[in-house]
Amino acid sequence: MADELACVYAALVLLDDDVAITAEKISTILKAADVKVEPYWPGLFAKALEGVDAKALISNVGAGAGAAPAAGAPAAASADAPAAAAEKKEEKKEESEEEDDDMGFGLFD
Repeated sequence: MADELACVYAALVLLDDDVAITAEKISTILKAADVKVEPYWPGLFAKALEGVDAKALISNVGAGAGAAPAAGAPAAASADAPAAAAEKKEEKKEESEEEDDDMGFGLFD
């Protein structure tokens, strides 16, 4: 866990200085801080942050994981789909029970 945290801090330092986040630069910061990590961690972090607007990611922490404003609407619609299906199922069940009552007899009458 300490290796990941050290790489996070190094990436944040680079981000704060408006420097591109690369494996070499993360390694340089860690070496300057005399922090030893497994050699694959800087590369993993650099690869994970490649093509990502890290400043926007950090400023939208409360918005949810991977939730972009444009992508939020379809996600919300798909999240409501199972609830709508369950409501329809309940309506059909209630209707079928009412149909039994309308026939004039029941099992427990």
